[in-house]
Order: sequence, then structure tokens, then C-alpha cells
Amino acid sequence: MLFDALAAETHRLLRNRLTVFWSVVFVPLMFAVGGVIYHLVNKAQGDAAAAAAGLPTTGAGSPLNLAEFLTFGANQTANGALMTFMLIAAATVYAGDYRWETWRLISARNTRTALILGKVGTMKLMAVAASVAMLVAAFVYYLAQALVFERPPTFSLGAAEAGDAALIWLLSFVRMVQYGLVALLTAVVTRSLLAALFVPWALGFGQSILGAPPVMMLLKLHPDGWPAQLLMPGLAYDTLKSLVSPGAARVMSTEAALWPALASLALWCVVPLGLALLLFRRQDLSKE
Repeated sequence: MLFDALAAETHRLLRNRLTVFWSVVFVPLMFAVGGVIYHLVNKAQGDAAAAAAGLPTTGAGSPLNLAEFLTFGANQTANGALMTFMLIAAATVYAGDYRWETWRLISARNTRTALILGKVGTMKLMAVAASVAMLVAAFVYYLAQALVFERPPTFSLGAAEAGDAALIWLLSFVRMVQYGLVALLTAVVTRSLLAALFVPWALGFGQSILGAPPVMMLLKLHPDGWPAQLLMPGLAYDTLKSLVSPGAARVMSTEAALWPALASLALWCVVPLGLALLLFRRQDLSKE
């Protein structure tokens, strides 16, 4: 029954091509296009400055390791823009049946737990698709850099680099799913598509303000401490990234923050999902 719910939800979402485009394709596409433009502008400005100084324009540069796109793309997967646009799909999947009053038509054909888990599974597939699209965009970024600056492309990937990229990608995937689960709980509580779209964004924005160093100092929150990590899953995500690959994240954390960060991401996944399942199983869907 769970597979049936997953297949049905995924089929419904894929039929909504506009939602899939804005949620999965738009941000990586803009990243790739913007990267190409960035390299072209940099090259033109460099050549213009060289010409003004009476120097020869830049020629072929040093070799560029294209394998670096894996770590670079994994680091960019759970960026704020992509997660914000992913809320379009999350709100559609999690709150669409409330909006169109179709719960009473499908709830008789499957268990309520399977229906919710099927929606969560669909959003996991969307998160995978979005992360793959971001990796493709990162590859285009590096390839454009090699072509524009005439740097010979190479491909060298060691086991350590591959492991870092895989772990960062996994963390990014968990962060995207966790962000969407807030939309799930919001949809079940409010039965509103707009609330499912904006509440996770507002919560994330508030947490980003709370995580600013001056605010944390004012509130006497230490970045490595349990209160700060549990309050802010975004901080926990950045902490784990910095521990996996030093310099990958914005925060500089010690190993003391490992368990608080892991607990934070786990709780921010389990608690919204558990509450959503509990509340949904008790809801009256006769008018939905």
C-alpha cells in the first residue's frame, strides 16, 4: 500500500510540470547560466584591464580538475534559494488535497499512514532530483571556467575527496527533506496550501537571524552547545558540513558539536513527521 501511495503521489506531481520546473529545475538552471555569464564577464574584464595596461591578454591557464565539481555541487545543494523553491512542490504535495478537497476521495483507498508516507517519499525523490540537477549545474560551472579561461580540463578524484562529496551530499539531502517536513506538519495543522508554503520559509528566516553571531552572543548561545544546535537545524547542518570537510560551511565548530548537531537534524525530521502522522490519523476528512 505504501508503494501504491508513493507511485500515485509521484505521478500526480510529475503531471504538474510547472511545479516541477520551479521546484527542481529553475534554481540549478539559473546557477549554471549565471556561472557561465560570471566567467565570461571575468574574462572580458581581465582582458580589458590587460589591454589598458599594455599587457598581453591572458592565455591558457593551469589545468582545472573538473572532479572538484562534485564537492562544490554537493555544498550548493541545500542552499537557501533551492530549498525555498522546493517549498512549491512541498506545499503542492502536502497541502494540495486540502486545497482541492480530495482527501475524502483517496483516504478510503489506502491507510492514512501510507498516504502521508507516500507524500514524504515523493518529496524525497524530488530532493534527489534537485540535488542531481545542482550537480549538473556545478559541472557546467566548472566546464565553462575551463573553456572560457582556456584551462586544460583534467579529472582526478581520490577516495577522500569522493567520500567528502558523498557525505556532504547526504547531509544536504537530509537537510532538504527536513525543511520539507516542516511544510508537512504545517499543512496538516492549518490545512492551508499558503501556510505550508510560507511558514517553513518564515521559520527558516527567523532561525537564520537567531544564528547570526551578534544575536547568539546577546542570547549567550554557544554555537557548539545543545540549545543552539537544537533550536537551529540550519546551524546543525552547517556544523556537520564543517566537520566533514573543513571550510565547507560558514561556521567553525569543534568535534564537541557533533552529537548536538546530529540530534538536532534527527529531531527536526522525526518530530514534525511524527506529529503530522498523529494529527492526520485523528482528523475528520469528511469535508476535505
